[in-house]
Amino acid sequence: MNNYYFKVSFDRLYPVLAFTMNILLYVLLSTLFSCSSGTGKNQNTQPVLVPILELKPMEVNVPKTYVCDIQAVQFVEVRAKVEGFVDRIYVDEGQFVRKGQNLFQLSSNEFNEIVNSANAKLLQAKAEAKGAQLEVDRLRVLVEKNIISSSELELAKSRKAVAEAAIAEAESMLKNARTGLSYTTIKAPFDGIVDRIPFKTGSLVTAGDLLTNITDISEVFAYYKINENEYLQYMRDKVGTDSISEEISLILSDGEVYPHKGVFETMEADFERGTGSIALRVRFPNPDQLIKHGASGKVQMEDKLEGIFLIPQKATFEIQDYSYVYLVDKENKVRVRSFKPLQRFGLFYISEGFEEGDRIIYEGIQQVKDGMEISPELTPENEVYDTLFKA
Repeated sequence: MNNYYFKVSFDRLYPVLAFTMNILLYVLLSTLFSCSSGTGKNQNTQPVLVPILELKPMEVNVPKTYVCDIQAVQFVEVRAKVEGFVDRIYVDEGQFVRKGQNLFQLSSNEFNEIVNSANAKLLQAKAEAKGAQLEVDRLRVLVEKNIISSSELELAKSRKAVAEAAIAEAESMLKNARTGLSYTTIKAPFDGIVDRIPFKTGSLVTAGDLLTNITDISEVFAYYKINENEYLQYMRDKVGTDSISEEISLILSDGEVYPHKGVFETMEADFERGTGSIALRVRFPNPDQLIKHGASGKVQMEDKLEGIFLIPQKATFEIQDYSYVYLVDKENKVRVRSFKPLQRFGLFYISEGFEEGDRIIYEGIQQVKDGMEISPELTPENEVYDTLFKA
């Protein structure tokens, strides 16, 4: 019974033992083969010839772009101040108008009647004041001759003062009536372009209705936002130079660079609590009126960086969001070095933390590995950095 049990158990274990022995034998043979092959290679093979690049600190002007909101230097909503029907429209949509030029005419019959009524009341008040003055003059003569008492004269003077006050009230009413009448003729507040006209002739408009917009786009404002760190750097640069006269470029929505440069003017007083950013304003000339109110684009300026290193992108590789290069030491042995790019610049990474004279593998990083000895071939700088601004 025991012999049978042992035989059955051995039959079951034999395949497992055989498989394990095969694996151990394969590993042993592979190790021996690798050692023998490596020894032969080190004895018979010359180091691989690999192009390298010697790093040195550089000074570059890096363009920085910010999304901006473009607005006209003047943008005004033209609204009706009084109620009335649109009797006449003097302009068309998109038309350029001058300051004071007539835009719309609202019905004015009612306001004309108000003006006539106020004018009549003024004439009446003046007539009553004149009669009161005559009465005062007549009573003054009688008082001087002691025919009547002076109290009647004082009473006449009071009636004269009331009449004069009525004149002032009537003049004020007439002025208000004329002002209301003037509101029926809407004029351009400044030189600009007429926007859409929603109401047509015969439409009834009420006080506050939007008749059109007038925009002055002889110049435009570009508003963009920067974070607090960029703001602090900007202010330090400004204090250091006492003023900043940098000309700023504008990239339009189609990717074309606007031909005219802009000048920084001002910034907001406070940071936005939600984003921690602050808005700046740049003024751009717009002589051809190419840019319209509400357009979009990007503000571009140059950021001067000193003492940085330009690392060619083809000399780097990434592993799990980390960037690496191969450094070549004095014994021409390769070792892996990680670095943190500050930003991209054309076909390069801008980085800090390297030393002047550091040598990196420029091409053929697929042929090398950490600890490998190579035969370095120095690549001239002009062959590397001539492609600096090429896409």
